Amino acid sequence: MRGLWSRVDRGDLARTLFIAACTAATALGLTWPWPTVPVVALAGLIVGCWPIVMEAWEDIRHRRMSMELSMLIAIVAAAAIGEWLTALLITTFVLAAEILEDLSMDRGRDALTDLMTFLPQTVQVRVGGETRTTPLGEVQPGQLLVVAPGGRIPVDGVVVAGQSTADQSRITGESLPVDITVGSEVFAGSINQVGAVEIRAERVGADSSYGRIVEAVRQAQSSEPPVQRLADRLAAYLVYLALTGAVVTFLTTRDWTATISVVVVAGACGIAAGTPLAVLAAIARIARSGAFVKDGAHLEALSTADTIVFDKTGTLTTGSPSVVDIRTVDGITTEALLMLAAAAESYSEHPLGQAIVAHARAQGLPVGPSEHFTYQPGQGVSATVAGKKVAAGNRTLVPDAPETLPAQGIATAVHVSANEGYVGTILLADVIRDSARRSITDLHRRGLRTLMITGDQEMTAQAVAAELGIDDVRAGLLPDQKLAAIDAERAAGHTLAMVGDGVNDAPALAHADIGIAMGSGTDIARESADIVLISSDLNDLTHTVHVACRARRIVMFNFVGTIAVDLLGMGLAAFGILGPVIAAIIHVGSETAFILNSARLIPGRRVRINDRNRSASSID
Repeated sequence: MRGLWSRVDRGDLARTLFIAACTAATALGLTWPWPTVPVVALAGLIVGCWPIVMEAWEDIRHRRMSMELSMLIAIVAAAAIGEWLTALLITTFVLAAEILEDLSMDRGRDALTDLMTFLPQTVQVRVGGETRTTPLGEVQPGQLLVVAPGGRIPVDGVVVAGQSTADQSRITGESLPVDITVGSEVFAGSINQVGAVEIRAERVGADSSYGRIVEAVRQAQSSEPPVQRLADRLAAYLVYLALTGAVVTFLTTRDWTATISVVVVAGACGIAAGTPLAVLAAIARIARSGAFVKDGAHLEALSTADTIVFDKTGTLTTGSPSVVDIRTVDGITTEALLMLAAAAESYSEHPLGQAIVAHARAQGLPVGPSEHFTYQPGQGVSATVAGKKVAAGNRTLVPDAPETLPAQGIATAVHVSANEGYVGTILLADVIRDSARRSITDLHRRGLRTLMITGDQEMTAQAVAAELGIDDVRAGLLPDQKLAAIDAERAAGHTLAMVGDGVNDAPALAHADIGIAMGSGTDIARESADIVLISSDLNDLTHTVHVACRARRIVMFNFVGTIAVDLLGMGLAAFGILGPVIAAIIHVGSETAFILNSARLIPGRRVRINDRNRSASSID
């Protein structure tokens, strides 16, 4: 609480406390001699109304209607007919509400502040044989930086000396630390955990991964989405309505008290303040959970999407082959087959060969040396392993391999022979992301339609779609055909959010109503997108959709609630049922309620990595 109030401007707080004291004195001193109450009230109004007068004057200069101008009219009118307590109450409530609004907006900006202050202000730069302390802003690409255990990595770069583990969850979303050694790529915002490392800076400042995240969040929080412009127009209309209602009330009743009550009770502050707060808080919550939105308008667009379009490779799948099954002939163990194939592929640069070698090493098996390595394009590799002539590839290279189709039609078969005799088959596939199944299920639960567009073959695409439960599939598409598919869906009346990761997805990402890029994807995909999933975890997609929809519901509730309170209050005030004091209480009470409703989106704590594994529907 102490930290919260430390953010309040002391002048604003002193002014509010002073007028509150004058209000209390006026309420208690209504039976005092006549000059006393007006003198105390005028002193409070002169001090308290100054910021309201200044804002109202700016509105008059720019020929726009605002709540400050309407409130100033109500205050002056109440004082003119001797309703001193009403005038003071309105002023007190307006100032107190502005403090509450400022506090809420400050909390909503905390995510950006947290991002900006996370990196160290100074770094250790290696120059010759010594290290120098240098401001982070002066670091240039190519310089060598030393990061001690527990230190925060300040730049994107490559490790040139030392080994350690790094917590990269802030950038990649990976919950487990990763090993880093000479040649490893590291990212600004990661935490070096075990040993000291020396890093050659490649991207610094705003060009680093972390810098781009900070800048994207900054721009998003300062942008004005369409719903904000709608809120401003609606607020102005409500002010005109209140003033018109006041004029009609006076002409009908000739009752100044009822007329002033009509002006006092109506207010659109809940809309005017609550809308930007909801957008800002939503962007902050999304940023803390592993994604960032580049503009507030994109958040609004996502909340209205009815179809989520997915690329397959690298989006729904990991984008790299993995061993999914090993089949052997009698007398050969899976370990023996894997060691033969890995040794034969040890010099291969083909993704399938590298996946076989990686799988063998992950199983703790030795990858022995090979001789006479030969790569035959479109067929496979052959080599001599422990005196045996080993071949690994398709049926052209291993003709006696069985003709059975790979499991479910989604795997690629690498057949293996030893001394020209078939010994087994290794099946590899582009593995479906663990988060894809849950994400698709949650999106369907929200009533969203899912569509997959891919350049892969029909059989593979249909198999992946069937496993994930995707509603519709378009396979075998080139980049321009993906773009045509997006345009056709939009022409059919669908509002689309496109999720992709590759160069070939960039045109579709740009043409969709909202483009969403995987953080592990290409630079052009991330640049073309409106939202980036930093961790490439599709559960973050579901969470982002959830927060966007929740923000829209809160804004719409504030719209409807404000209009309902204003119309009902104006009607009661016009008939003399609400006096000026009660009208002021209702006005500020409803404004406070709508601001607090928007403030519910403000993240109260850092979202842990494990939290994103929850269903989005369970997030408050």
